[in-house]
Amino acid sequence: MKYKLPESVLVVVFSRDKQVLMLERLRPQSFWQSVTGSLHEGETELAAAERELEEETGLRGHLIETGITNTFPISSVWRERYAPEITHNHETVFSLQLDAASEVRLNPDEHTQQRWLAYLEAAKLASSWTNRDAILAIVGK
Repeated sequence: MKYKLPESVLVVVFSRDKQVLMLERLRPQSFWQSVTGSLHEGETELAAAERELEEETGLRGHLIETGITNTFPISSVWRERYAPEITHNHETVFSLQLDAASEVRLNPDEHTQQRWLAYLEAAKLASSWTNRDAILAIVGK
């Protein structure tokens, strides 16, 4: 089995009027997040963010590296995807601002639905603290 790298990206997609795109994961149920994903071997953080954004939403755009990074324990929900000795993941946060909220093309293998929410509502809905904090820091400024 090929294990995931403990390096990931988070992309907060938002509109000029501070609406944030939130995606509900297929598994686990009721897990809401921004665009996320793990780096592939040899891939840069920016390349991973661009790839994940297109794979999960069909969007392309000029991503901004926010300077926000997080290291956190890997949840038991995803633990088996990583080598046994790996306990923490390092995440680099990017943002993409759009002119307006619009429907995106979801990847049905990963997500069940999308919502555009006012940034405070999106932060409350986010299932991870890193996603919540990123929304507040990026969109709430």
